[in-house]
Amino acid sequence: MNSERVLRAESILPDDAADACLVGRVWSNASAGPCPVMISGGRVLDLTVIASTMSALLETENLVDLLRNVSGLTDLGALDAFLSGENGMVLAPIDLQAIKAAGVTFADSMLERVIEEQAKGDPLRAQDIRTRLAPVLGDSLRGLVAGSEQASKVKSLLQDMGLWSQYLEVGIGPDAEIFTKSQPMSSVGCGALVGIHPISQWNNPEPEVVLALRSDGTIVGACLGNDVNLRDVEGRSALLLGKAKDNNASCSIGPFIRLFDDVFTMEDLRRVRVSLLVHGEDGFEMTGESPMEAISRSPENLASQLRNRNHQYPDGAVLFLGTMFAPVKDRRGTNLGFTHEIGDRVEISTSKLGRLVNWVERSDACPEWTFGVGALVRNLAGRGLLEKA
Repeated sequence: MNSERVLRAESILPDDAADACLVGRVWSNASAGPCPVMISGGRVLDLTVIASTMSALLETENLVDLLRNVSGLTDLGALDAFLSGENGMVLAPIDLQAIKAAGVTFADSMLERVIEEQAKGDPLRAQDIRTRLAPVLGDSLRGLVAGSEQASKVKSLLQDMGLWSQYLEVGIGPDAEIFTKSQPMSSVGCGALVGIHPISQWNNPEPEVVLALRSDGTIVGACLGNDVNLRDVEGRSALLLGKAKDNNASCSIGPFIRLFDDVFTMEDLRRVRVSLLVHGEDGFEMTGESPMEAISRSPENLASQLRNRNHQYPDGAVLFLGTMFAPVKDRRGTNLGFTHEIGDRVEISTSKLGRLVNWVERSDACPEWTFGVGALVRNLAGRGLLEKA
């Protein structure tokens, strides 16, 4: 592992890690496979005695109480030893769960999606369109509650002005945009490479809060995510959403899921501010912040639109909640806006959920995804853990 890219436990854990109930997943060299784990005192404790998959672990009744009182867990080593690669590696804190995302959930991101659509994927046109639309759409949309009577009035106004868009429909209309971000088992974790499709010349990170849901729809915790996005591809056509979103290593989740308990609640989650830092090998630096208080739909509403009587997820699901941060800082030239360069370090952080760190590479240069559901089943069977999956 590149020594310049080795992370330390204290740099990725929540500020109040000593009080946090953190669960996740590592590849353990000693166990020769993936293990659900709990992070306690900077140590990685094996939870396979309770469940051999994260999906099954999160289905466990009274999980927080169980983890607070469990004893005799195998200590797999220091978290630092997994971050360095000595004992294995930190994986995305999910496995069999569906990986879903909600789009256009903040006013600023709604505006940028309309700009993408109008620009047809051309960043040169984006600044001019942004200048013309921002005063109208920005003032009209900020603070608007999606699906409300006031939102319906704004919709009529914008339609009369010829400014209505499919992105505004899902942004302030009654139905949220819920899409499949990636496939079960395909997400990368903290410290890994994230992939940008080589056809893209205009792309960006999307720093988001990610909900963890049980199969019955109960929200049990949250973590951070990077919904890597190709702005030029999606801007050409919304029907290219799959190509813009689901590529090799294009979905990062982590570092760990923080379970809701008496010291971290949904109310705490509503107040988090998700920060973004991009630092390039060219010296370029960009920062941003996405306050959850500015979201136009509540996490519970989005979760209910994901999982309901019309659509179930028997292995559970995770749900990206969207971002208000759409970077516009010029990088390659005046009015060209932001795009990634190979080698960018991307940090997504909040004090309550820790820090998710990844480095940017072309998707065809990132390690291929080869360990899928079938490989997991075979691995667990070989370790005598299949009955706990």
